[in-house]
Amino acid sequence: MRSRLSFLLFMLGLLVVPATLYADGTVAFRGDWTGRSTATNLPTTWDGDSNIVWKQKLPGPGTSIPIVVDGRIYLTCYSGYAESTDDPGNKEDLVRHLVCLDRASGKILNTKTFKATMPESDYSGSDNNMMHGYASSTPTTDGERIYVFFGISGVYCLDLQGNEIWHQEVGMETDPWGSATSPLLCKDLVIVNASIESKSMIALDKMSGKEVWRVEGISKCWASPVLVNTEEGRQEIVLNEPKRLAGYDPETGKELWYCEGIPDGYICPSAIAEGNVVYAIGGRKNTAIAVRSGGRGDVSESHVLWRTGKGSNVSSPVLLDGYLYWFHEKKGVAICLNAANGEVVYEERLEPRPDLIYSSVLAADGKLFGLSQHNGTYVLAAKPEFQQLAVNKLGDDSSRANASPIVSDGQILLRTDQAIYCIGQ
Repeated sequence: MRSRLSFLLFMLGLLVVPATLYADGTVAFRGDWTGRSTATNLPTTWDGDSNIVWKQKLPGPGTSIPIVVDGRIYLTCYSGYAESTDDPGNKEDLVRHLVCLDRASGKILNTKTFKATMPESDYSGSDNNMMHGYASSTPTTDGERIYVFFGISGVYCLDLQGNEIWHQEVGMETDPWGSATSPLLCKDLVIVNASIESKSMIALDKMSGKEVWRVEGISKCWASPVLVNTEEGRQEIVLNEPKRLAGYDPETGKELWYCEGIPDGYICPSAIAEGNVVYAIGGRKNTAIAVRSGGRGDVSESHVLWRTGKGSNVSSPVLLDGYLYWFHEKKGVAICLNAANGEVVYEERLEPRPDLIYSSVLAADGKLFGLSQHNGTYVLAAKPEFQQLAVNKLGDDSSRANASPIVSDGQILLRTDQAIYCIGQ
């Protein structure tokens, strides 16, 4: 396995950002797209009071992951519509917020508000899972600017003070489940999977917002694109799409390779990569797949390393020390696979049984941290032997938790629909 340092250097070369940004890997989806951290001395247990460094109430719900840059936390929320199942309100009142907090204290420094473009997707039904699509995309940063994606309201580029630099629409179609994919930075490009908005993956110039290339024909895909290295030292963008996994040229958007992927008509989990191997899970039929990058054309016979009948329909996996881990969104089980051959190491039930799990697992300090929506954070030993260490609830905060936790400065940042928490010693 490539070391953590090598991975960070690889990402630095792609994003061209100051080295200090990646000290904790907290500048993009799942921190640095891996869902891992090298931090130590993280608490195993907490509640509404113990091991809570600070707590900050948020101006509205949301399921995006916080990012950290220049001593500040940035995350998105929404308000005005579909904040509760009892009284959804008027869709025309929907606004999004980019909230900036002081990393040390949690104090809100400023909030940038965005009026939603209409007609947005409708909130429907009493199931609050239909509410999660209004602020689900995690922002990303190059250290000087923040890039935020709000579905049909478009992509925004802001400076660190929240001043708008540019704004670009990427499509006007909606879905009842909303928008969710997170933008990816690659050299001078901001790459957005706008499958819901325009059935496209689009690359924008990060300085001007102008469209550089577009890949069309991508439907029902809520996965975020990821950067993958090849044995030859090139980079590819890989997207976990319905029924296929595909690699694209970052400079032109040209499709380089594809293979048979997850056998389902829609996809939510994002792929992850280690070295030149891509791992993807998903689907209601539960499938996991490992594929070598660097191929050309249909690589279903030449580059697929293994395929296994285990998966999850929503959350993405994490890879640590040669093993893949994730929690199934409905079955309430933790799953561990051998990343070399796809063999199931364990599939064990979490106790007490969680409700839905939509967040992805964080691997840090020899532990796995996974949030259920309403029944707390489950903590397991990060080893190929099932050992549940704790279940932690946040006092009287019973609001939904769909965002994956991250680590910053040796502490866990965890957000719910109600608040963001800094958890640590």
